[in-house]
Amino acid sequence: MPTVEERLEQLESRLQVAEDRLAIANLIASYGPAVDRRDGAATEALWSTEGTYVIGDEVVPFTGLADIVDRPGHLRYVTAGCSHFLSPARIEVTDDTAVAVNYSMVVMHEGERWVVDRLSANRWELVRTDGGWKVERRANRTITGVEEARALLA
Repeated sequence: MPTVEERLEQLESRLQVAEDRLAIANLIASYGPAVDRRDGAATEALWSTEGTYVIGDEVVPFTGLADIVDRPGHLRYVTAGCSHFLSPARIEVTDDTAVAVNYSMVVMHEGERWVVDRLSANRWELVRTDGGWKVERRANRTITGVEEARALLA
């Protein structure tokens, strides 16, 4: 039977993992509202300064993340009325790094209804920093039957 100290250490370890997963889930959930309100600073704040965002074949470095909300395609979404909707993520934490996998949809307002305009697979690689969890790399591929999208979900 474990000692009280061993049980306390196990409990603290389990609590840390739960807190880490909650912090990561909240970080991922912050992405959609940030880009939908075109808040480049809030979007950039989700990433580490070494972070990148891989959108299809394009790699956006940290220095370009704040500007993604001003791209013509994004402006088309926002001015029409949209939601970047992210599913809950499967999150695996290993010490000071983590990997989260989820889906994202862009739901667009068209006339009197809303339709899914884009569905993507996402892999988030995160790192614990002095400022909390940050995205080190996010890779996003539209789900069109391509192997790259399926690989992100593994």
